[in-house]
Amino acid sequence: MSETKIYDCAVIGGGFTGLAAAADLAKKGRSVIVLEKEAELGGLAAGFDVGGYELERFYHHWFTSDRHISDLAAQVGVADQIVFRASSTGMYYAGKSFRLSTPFDLLKFDAIPLFDRIRTGFATLAVRRVKDWQRLEALTAKEWLIRLFGKKAYKVIWEPLLIGKFGRYAEQISAVWFWNKLTLRGGSRGSGGAEELAYFKGGFARLAREVGAYVERQGGRVATGAGVAGIAPGDDTIRLDTEIGPVRARCVLVTTPLPLAADLMANHVAPSYADSLKAIEYLGNVCLVLELDRSLSELYWININDPDFPFVGVIEHTNFEPTDSYGGRHIVYLSKYLPTDDRLFGMSADEMLDFATPHIQRMFPDFQTDWVKRHHLWKADHAQPIVVRHYSRLIPDFETPMANVFLASMAQVYPEDRGTNYAVREGKKAAAEIHRRLSGQGG
Repeated sequence: MSETKIYDCAVIGGGFTGLAAAADLAKKGRSVIVLEKEAELGGLAAGFDVGGYELERFYHHWFTSDRHISDLAAQVGVADQIVFRASSTGMYYAGKSFRLSTPFDLLKFDAIPLFDRIRTGFATLAVRRVKDWQRLEALTAKEWLIRLFGKKAYKVIWEPLLIGKFGRYAEQISAVWFWNKLTLRGGSRGSGGAEELAYFKGGFARLAREVGAYVERQGGRVATGAGVAGIAPGDDTIRLDTEIGPVRARCVLVTTPLPLAADLMANHVAPSYADSLKAIEYLGNVCLVLELDRSLSELYWININDPDFPFVGVIEHTNFEPTDSYGGRHIVYLSKYLPTDDRLFGMSADEMLDFATPHIQRMFPDFQTDWVKRHHLWKADHAQPIVVRHYSRLIPDFETPMANVFLASMAQVYPEDRGTNYAVREGKKAAAEIHRRLSGQGG
């Protein structure tokens, strides 16, 4: 097919950044098209079928402080579908599982001496009072965490999490990245100190479709199966070569991972600029999703502080969202961040289950393979930007060297980390600026 319409804005990517931007532009009366290469909207929050119910491919939740995503839900008329629930977290260390949902749980965590437990509690409170994150940019997470929590707590609690998440990059990770993680979790607690999280009824993919439907109600267009091969400047418009044919627009918002954005613009920007976009490295992710006929534990989220365990966390989703949402099945995510050239990234779903089974049995001795009714494996190439010291110097500007081509990606939400809440924030910021510029052009 060939597009004859000239859009005010073409948005590349149907994740929450692109959808939020398109929703605001359409609301402001701008003609907009969303181009998503996959068959489903939502990006990393896209869903799949579990016995007639929908589930995220990669685990998702919101914190109670995540206002941007809740505002978007309100904008499209589905805020009443957000539910808030207490969550339960724990840690697997030295062959034992510890519950760590409340300050009292921390006091009972005898893997570190009592003095270090008390210090950890006070240090966690101190982290929430840090506002000037720029002062942390020169420090690695390791340096900062040892200074704040002490060597013993670092070795037991924080170092395994860093290594489990970032592998060989662990000692390069910025203190700012870890500061943000601790601040988010600390700010999502109820009056009793227990963590509270939010979820969207029917799953995040459903919310993505609701936003997409809102864009279309406002006069915009949402196209799936519409991958973009390249962007080329024209006299008055920009041409996009897509799987649905050429698309022309007055401006373009690119919300893909930065290396993919570099490839889209490669023929029309200096090699040094393309290289600067590729200077931010990413880890991929493999996520094994198990449908079980019984529960593994009573905890929602178990951080794995065991270097011999190949997954960074065991997330029993149905200890947060009830099993009734999935036909009585118990849903468990086993997540691993890794370079895409790692051998685990090349495994099939059956190979990953075989690989994971002895590790699951080590952690849960009663576990048997016949508990698994179905299993799924999902992979993402660009799941986590590697946030190093002075990361702010690497972040590209919103504006690119191509006239009227703009960038808004999860690698640019710093000092926050990736997540649907900040994806929405960046999308809305992008929409406001694009609308302003289009208005200045006589739009």
